[in-house]
Amino acid sequence: MTKQEFIDSIAAAAKKYASSYGIKVISPIIAQAILESAWGASSKAKYHNYFGLKYRANRVTCNNGYFEDGGSEQSADGTYTNLPSATAWYAFDSLDLGVKGYFEFINIANYANLKGVTDAKVYLKNIKADGYATSLKYVDNVYAVIIANNLFQYDESNEEKEESELSNSSLVSFTKISPNKSSPRNHAIDTITIHCVVGQCNVETLGNVFASATRQASSNYGVGPDGRVGMYVEEKDRSWCSSSSSNDNRAITIEVASDTTSPYAVTDAALAGLIKLCADICKRNGISKLVWSTDKNQRINHLNGCNMTVHRDYANKSCPGEYLYGKHAYIAAEVNKLLGVGTSTETNDSTNGALYRVQCGAFFQKSNADAMLAKVKTAGFDTYLVQVGCLYKVQTGAYSIKANAEAQLNKLKAKGFDAFITTKTGIAATVTKKSVAEIAKEVIAGKWGNGDARKQKLQAAGYNYSEVQSKINELFS
Repeated sequence: MTKQEFIDSIAAAAKKYASSYGIKVISPIIAQAILESAWGASSKAKYHNYFGLKYRANRVTCNNGYFEDGGSEQSADGTYTNLPSATAWYAFDSLDLGVKGYFEFINIANYANLKGVTDAKVYLKNIKADGYATSLKYVDNVYAVIIANNLFQYDESNEEKEESELSNSSLVSFTKISPNKSSPRNHAIDTITIHCVVGQCNVETLGNVFASATRQASSNYGVGPDGRVGMYVEEKDRSWCSSSSSNDNRAITIEVASDTTSPYAVTDAALAGLIKLCADICKRNGISKLVWSTDKNQRINHLNGCNMTVHRDYANKSCPGEYLYGKHAYIAAEVNKLLGVGTSTETNDSTNGALYRVQCGAFFQKSNADAMLAKVKTAGFDTYLVQVGCLYKVQTGAYSIKANAEAQLNKLKAKGFDAFITTKTGIAATVTKKSVAEIAKEVIAGKWGNGDARKQKLQAAGYNYSEVQSKINELFS
């Protein structure tokens, strides 16, 4: 039996019995059979047990006894336990009866929340919560099978298919599909990754950049400086964007037009367009709330609901730049307003709403703050700059749980930094770089120190030391 024949056979049997048991959606059931039985090739499938149904006396009536076989279960801590080889499993005489047995198996009060559900992901979340499967990634794994095999077409209504990951944003005003992609993606969409373009280019220009096969890069969407949205890789496919195939398979990636120098700021129109696009992505992909964390570990491991990642998580890059990085909490809050949920965006929000920010200094002069920022980054910390009033503050994280902030504080102190915890907020600090001539005059006036200290300060602030020195020589000539 080919894979398509297997799909068609399971689908036909599922449609035959589903309505009698109050089940309205077919795609997750087909995907369960594919995953549980390895396309009908598993040892249990020989007995037409395609769903891993353990024997329970008197629950199912269409079976022909049971057979014994092993298996495994996953614990909450992620470890696996092997089941005894004498574990009993339902045996059936045909594929048709094997599928009917599935419906009889779930036809008890414990699975009543499956009846009437028309959303595939909701169905899977419910059945996982009901105790049907022990795999910690069961929902994601089964849903990925639905996406990869376009199983929505077997559902009674096309609404889910139209509103699912297979759809693309209606906000798109320009489309140019890049050859740089993997089709289809192998994971359900549950993450958003925002990048900076490093150039204030429009969506057409960005499309031309990604159109080159030699570029070996792409994103799902782009946002221009005017807020317009371009599409370069459809949502059903994985873009090549974040230096991580696992991230790009589960994330919608968005390139945003930005300045070419740090902090790679974006226009207000681009930021507004980005927020609308993120909200649209969430609505169509069943992401109920956008959650950001300044803790890299929480981001890359998707802990505590975190579903926003950044390029720097997977490569030695500054992307998305300090401006957008510092805006992530704001972006999540604005998106959540559009989704109609609470504005809290940090994981594990404290009851009083306070965020504990770990700080390494507050400076009146931006150059001094930049120098400290460079030192902290060199020490291996993910840091950023915020401006509070007339002060520039170097911070390395914002935590809703004070113990986590204290742990970060101890790490910084162990590296020799005089750090502390504050609950004051700020805005992402922008850089207004002075001309080389202005800096040269400041150096002559003694504002940047002398010798190697001067050179380090200039470089940390983003200035070319040789250019500044040449201008100084020119002024004295």
